[in-house]
Amino acid sequence: QVQLVESGGGLVQPGGSLRLSCTTSRSTTSRNIFSIGRMGWYRQAPGEQRELVATITSASSTNYADSVKGRFTISRDNAKNTVNLQMNSLKPEDTAVYYCYADLVSGVISGGHYWGQGTQVTVSS
Repeated sequence: QVQLVESGGGLVQPGGSLRLSCTTSRSTTSRNIFSIGRMGWYRQAPGEQRELVATITSASSTNYADSVKGRFTISRDNAKNTVNLQMNSLKPEDTAVYYCYADLVSGVISGGHYWGQGTQVTVSS
């Protein structure tokens, strides 16, 4: 198993920037058996379904939702097993709770899909 903790959310004016970070912690057993595969960010606005924002593989291949392309950048530190989301040119429609996730893998075997508790991002003047 893995525990994920997000940070960096808050209130920002339209056009502003925020940087979200997600740190992970695992037991020794988990670290010995599984590696962290794909990581990423989803978000959920009030009354809406959770939607993908960006993902990144362990080889740093990235994927973005069309709504954030050119504005958001996802990155990860494989040594520290952390993932970050740099958000620029924020819009009111980016307001949501942002969730970090991570997949555990051992070769082709899945060790499960894990979520953080979420961090609120509010874009408002």
